[in-house]
Amino acid sequence: MKSKTTALITPSNKRTSATMATASQWRRTWQGLKRDRMLYLIASPMLLFFLIFKYVPMWGILIAFKNYTPYVGFWDSPWVGLEHFRRFFGNESFFLLLRNTLAINLLNLIFFFPMPILLSLMLNEVRREWLKRIIQSIIYLPHFLSWVIIVGITYLMLSTSSGFINKLLDALGYEKIDFLTSQGMFWGLLTLQSIWKEVGWGTVIFLAAIASVDTQLFEAARMDGAGRFRQIWHVTLPAIRNVIIILLILRIGHMMDVGFEQVYLMMNGAVSDVADVFDTYVYRSGIQQAQFSYSTAVGLFKSIIGVILVVLTNRLAKKFGEDGIY
Repeated sequence: MKSKTTALITPSNKRTSATMATASQWRRTWQGLKRDRMLYLIASPMLLFFLIFKYVPMWGILIAFKNYTPYVGFWDSPWVGLEHFRRFFGNESFFLLLRNTLAINLLNLIFFFPMPILLSLMLNEVRREWLKRIIQSIIYLPHFLSWVIIVGITYLMLSTSSGFINKLLDALGYEKIDFLTSQGMFWGLLTLQSIWKEVGWGTVIFLAAIASVDTQLFEAARMDGAGRFRQIWHVTLPAIRNVIIILLILRIGHMMDVGFEQVYLMMNGAVSDVADVFDTYVYRSGIQQAQFSYSTAVGLFKSIIGVILVVLTNRLAKKFGEDGIY
């Protein structure tokens, strides 16, 4: 009996079964597409955006391994392998750029990242809705200002010759302070600018997460005698912990990105040693000096480090029992 059953399972039967399974899978996929066609239609503009502006341009990273010349063309430019990467790592500016980039991002991570969380917790405790809406409108406003305006306001406030604060210090009999040309203050100024501009907008996600917390948890905490601070510590923060971890992972993934516009506008000759970062270096070498392949190699290095940081921090978060981003 066993031999007869085995004889019935032939290669042709296996191929037929696999073909039927594949056809059934395609049928289910088509039925799903047909059922959710309006959702896919709504999502199609965003999918096309990512396809055209994110994935298709990724072919451009090939010039990091070529000696690209516009006159020769993309495909006909000669291959040089890892030559541009060796040149970049051997450059005396590499460690200076790395130090400045990591220092600015660490300050943002330590001081800027917790601020939207703290501000969201404080706003959540405001019981008068009209007052809460006014405060939110005020703190959201700087997000919609460009970095040109933010830096212009900074110069109007801190300039040595005509800045409001230095004029006030001079009127009070104190010496003027060189805020904008002091290397020791530059990283702090960038951090304060980022906090003022983006802290309000950063509360949007955290306020939404807090609003989704089950109110019965707060009622139970109050019945147990917990005050406001105890409710925040034992109910609110644990409830939004997953959101905090996900945003922290994404923020660490941008440790090699500072933000070109802010740094470039704040940079001057006196602070160039602490202001020059990978973004300004790519602009200088790629746009001003037309070293397209070399600057692409620098940008690719940044991207690879960012991916590695995201993967490592995500694994670390999962090891501690968090969900992570994937």
